[in-house]
Amino acid sequence: MTGPLAHEITTLLTAAFAPTRLEVINDSARHHGHAGDDGSGESHFTVEIESAAFAGVNRLQRQRMVNRTLGDIPGQRVHALAIRATAPGE
Repeated sequence: MTGPLAHEITTLLTAAFAPTRLEVINDSARHHGHAGDDGSGESHFTVEIESAAFAGVNRLQRQRMVNRTLGDIPGQRVHALAIRATAPGE
């Protein structure tokens, strides 16, 4: 089951990058009781995204692109967000 925050992340990334592959993985259960666990069940995520938008762009720039697209979600509404952004064929 996907929560509202995971759905919002998926919607924003799909609109911005037209990904050929996108997985938004909720890692919150693995961090229950740890720092940043706000009890919402949506505090820690991994995003795996593949998009032609990342071709010729280095890893740091890709992460910045994703973070910029997600606005206030990383660091404010989500405690931890791991990003694996690739271009097709990588």
